[in-house]
Amino acid sequence: MRAGGGFGLGLSFFLIVVVLVPFSVGPQNALLAEIAPGVLWLGALLACLLSLDRIFALDWEDGSLDLLATSPLPMEAIVSVKALAHWLTTGLPLVLAAPVLGLLLSLPQEGYRWVIISLFLGTPALSVIGTFGAALTVGLKRGGLLLSLLVLPLYVPTLIFGAEVARRGAEGLAVTTPLLLLAGITCGTIALLPFASAAVLRVNLR
Repeated sequence: MRAGGGFGLGLSFFLIVVVLVPFSVGPQNALLAEIAPGVLWLGALLACLLSLDRIFALDWEDGSLDLLATSPLPMEAIVSVKALAHWLTTGLPLVLAAPVLGLLLSLPQEGYRWVIISLFLGTPALSVIGTFGAALTVGLKRGGLLLSLLVLPLYVPTLIFGAEVARRGAEGLAVTTPLLLLAGITCGTIALLPFASAAVLRVNLR
C-alpha cells in the first residue's frame, strides 16, 4: 500500500480479465457457466503475480532488508509476515470480489460457495510461493519476468485443485478429494517454504 497502486492493482486486473472473457466468448450463458470456475481461478492467479516483485524490492532498495536480517526476529518470521501482508492486500480482496465477478460469468448458484472456499484455501499458497520466488529474484534488475517464469510452474497444482473444487461444487459433485489436496498444498507451503525463502534471502544478502 505504501508503494502506491499495489493494493488495488491485482483487484483491477482480476476485474478486467473477468469483464473481457464474456466479450471474447460471446453471450453464451451455458458456456460461460461451464468455464466460470476456471476463469475466476486463472484470473486470481495472474492477479497475484502482478504484485509479487513488490514484496522485497522496496526493502532491498532502501536497505531495510539488511536491517531486518540483523534484527532479533528470525528471517523465517519476517518472510511469513511478508507473505501474510501480500495475502491481506491481494489474495483476500480477490476472495471477496470473486462472487460479485461470478455474476458476469453466469456462475451457477451452487458454485458461489465453493469458489469462495477454494480461493480462501488456495490464495495463501499463492502468496507463500510468490514470496519464495520474490526471495529468489530479489536484487536482480528486471527480475519481474524471471519471477513469473519461476513461480508459474509452482502455481499449477494449486490452480488445478482449486479450479477443480470450484467446478465440482458448481456442478453439485463431491469436492472432498480436491478440497483436501488443495488444503494439503496450502498447509505444506506455509510449513516449508518460509524456511526456504529465508535461506535464499540469507544467501542474497551476503
